Amino acid sequence: MHTHQILALDPDFGAQLGRGIGAIALYAIVGLALILAGFYAIDWTTPGKLSDLVRTGKPNAVLVTSAGLVSMAFIIVLAITSSASDLTAGLITSLVYGLLGIIVQVAAVRILEWATRIDIGEVIQSEKFSPASVVVASAHVALGLVVAVAIS
Repeated sequence: MHTHQILALDPDFGAQLGRGIGAIALYAIVGLALILAGFYAIDWTTPGKLSDLVRTGKPNAVLVTSAGLVSMAFIIVLAITSSASDLTAGLITSLVYGLLGIIVQVAAVRILEWATRIDIGEVIQSEKFSPASVVVASAHVALGLVVAVAIS
């Protein structure tokens, strides 16, 4: 004699799935808004128009901007993962922690550039690769990680 077991989904499965999809979409919107805010914060505090410098292929601008975006992503990801389990509270705390993290990170990178006497405007506008851009890019990533862990 064979026994067959029928697997049934929880009656609330569809609603749970819908809430999960909605949460993903809302966190993605908050994340995108924060990434854009982070990019514009880097652009605003850096001499030259980063989007133009990146678009025209200035290697140092590409490196520094890329590192800045990655560092912003670290901050945003940890802001989301450390946010409250309630969706509304989680979105608000992610937004607040993310914005605060972006401000702190950008300020810290600018202070580090000042302390190392790197003329970031000259570096990112150069047609040739400059090793100083690696220092600035590393500062972005390192400080982004520090701020991200501080959020958690």
